[in-house]
Formats: sequence, structure tokens, C-alpha cells
Amino acid sequence: MPALDLLHAAVAFGVAVLAGLVNSVAGGGTLLTFPTLIWLGLNSVTANATSTVAIWPGVAGSAWGYRRELRTVTPWLFWLLVPSVIGGLAGAWLLRFTPPALFDRLVPYLLLFATVLFMVQAPVQRWMKSPDATAHASRRWFGAVMAFQFFVAVYGGYFGAGIGIFMLAALGIMGLTDMHQMNALRVLLGGATNGVAIVYFVAHGMVYWPDVLVMAAGTIIGGYGGTGLARRLGRQTVRRIVIAIGFALALSFFVKQ
Repeated sequence: MPALDLLHAAVAFGVAVLAGLVNSVAGGGTLLTFPTLIWLGLNSVTANATSTVAIWPGVAGSAWGYRRELRTVTPWLFWLLVPSVIGGLAGAWLLRFTPPALFDRLVPYLLLFATVLFMVQAPVQRWMKSPDATAHASRRWFGAVMAFQFFVAVYGGYFGAGIGIFMLAALGIMGLTDMHQMNALRVLLGGATNGVAIVYFVAHGMVYWPDVLVMAAGTIIGGYGGTGLARRLGRQTVRRIVIAIGFALALSFFVKQ
């Protein structure tokens, strides 16, 4: 593992602050933390596990912030926590047994996929507010969404960036229209998925703790203190910056290969 010198710590902390800011406005902070950890010397599997652990405190804080909306959610929707936990554990297991060399080859495709998902977030949310998205508000979709949520959670436990888009789409198909409720459920389900994956990563020694401690502090500070800057920049400006960074990172990893 690389030594956590002053420059290493400063870069990790700075990127984590930016990731916390981005997550507070538009989501997608993993697109910044994960490749940064690779550039700082971690192998791709360790970087992925470390990034997941480092960002989770900010996710937990968001879930607490949405507690009022969660109290208004239809109780049977909380059953989606079951496939979230099982799928997150399955994804973490897959990551553990993926050779770093193979994961290195997957990285640019995963980054590209996650960036495209992030890019279409706004159109998906607009569609979910349309009448077509609420025409099938029925529990008959529940079984299909449970299965869909399992595969989303597998992806979340394995890599994670962009899973919120999948979750919002599934909730929209189920007939939910209140974006605050939907975001509250997205944060809760994503937190459960990543939470169980984190337990697995830690139990099997897949995490580089010096970077976790530095980046966790950064994401909390960025998420809490960066909202003013984010408001001045505007949601769309931040989104465009993240999309540009995501495509640039994917391209850089394609070139590196």
C-alpha cells in the first residue's frame, strides 16, 4: 500500500470535499473518489472498497436528513430493504473474488456507464413526474421491482456509482411521484446496500483505512459546508462539471489501457 504522506492526504481530502459537495447537490461523488484513489496508488479493487467506506458517512447523514420524508412512505415499500441487503452482499462478494487485473480492465467501462447514468438523471426524473409514469400505480409491480432492486444492489455492492438512477426509475414505475419521498427511499436503500457491502469489505481486509479516515472527514465537510458554493454555482453547473470529469476519467483509463 502507498504511504499516506502529506501530499497524498491533501489530495485525498480535497477530492473528498468536492465529492461531498457534488453528492449534496447532484450525486455522483464516487466518480471522483474512486479514480483518485487509483491514481494515489491503490489497486482498483481496494480503491473501490475504500471509496465505498469513505463516502458512506455522508450517505448516512443524508438518510437522517430525510427522516421526515421516510415517516410518510408507505410501509410495504420498506420490504425493498431485503433485496438491497442481499444484493449488496452478493456484489461485495463478487468484488472480493474479482482479480485486480480484471477489474482494472472493467474500470473505464464502469466509469463510462456510471457517467451516462448520471447524465440521464434529470430526464429520468422529469419522466417520473409525467402522467405516463404514474399510470401503473399498483402493487402488482412490487415483485418485479423487488427483483430489479436485487440486481441494482448487486451492482451497488460491486461498484456503486449511478445506482440511484436505477432506484429512482424503479420507484417511478411503481407509481411514486413525490421526489422528496423517492430521494429519501433512494438514500435509505443505497445506504443499506453499501452498508452491508462495507461490513463485508472490512471483515475481509479490503479497505485502506488511512484514506478512509481522511476522505470520510472530507465528504462530511463538503456535504455540510459546500452547499452555499453549490447553490451559487447552480445545480446544472455542478452536474455538467461532474459529467465532464466522468467522461474525462473514463477516457483517461481507456488510454492508459
